[in-house]
Amino acid sequence: MAPWTLKRKSARVVLLNDLDQIFLINSVDPADPSKGSWWELPGGGIDPGERSADTVRRELWEEGGLRGADIGPVIWTQHVEFDFGGYHFDQDEVIHIAWTAERSIERPQGLEALEALAFRGARWWPVSDVASSVEAFLPPNLPVLLPSLLDEALPDPPLDISPDERVRP
Repeated sequence: MAPWTLKRKSARVVLLNDLDQIFLINSVDPADPSKGSWWELPGGGIDPGERSADTVRRELWEEGGLRGADIGPVIWTQHVEFDFGGYHFDQDEVIHIAWTAERSIERPQGLEALEALAFRGARWWPVSDVASSVEAFLPPNLPVLLPSLLDEALPDPPLDISPDERVRP
């Protein structure tokens, strides 16, 4: 376990476009290359006084240069603990859904130093490709959860997708 624990609230987003694609960030742990890389939902820590929807909007700009997303409700929640960048994170997350007409990705617009070291790229994934991929995703059950967002009503209340065990970023 890392020597420093950051207990925080964070917000992430399932950002979908009109081609049934999801925007995902490719990351690594700069403090532990043995973890390999993974694809994750954009998001980050909620600043004091910030609403989770505003966090998501800010993170989409910082991580993908994306503006103009229509931020929807919280669809999932989770509590996760993981080691990343030499820190131990203990965080409660809310995960929004959002939609956009965007199909391109701009350069990140404001990554913090640790985020910049972790960032390996971003891309729009067809939802069907996520469901059949052998890549690592965060949340780990994203390939199972994602198709229902296109085919079914949004969960209300939000679905708790907390992992049974500690996850790696």
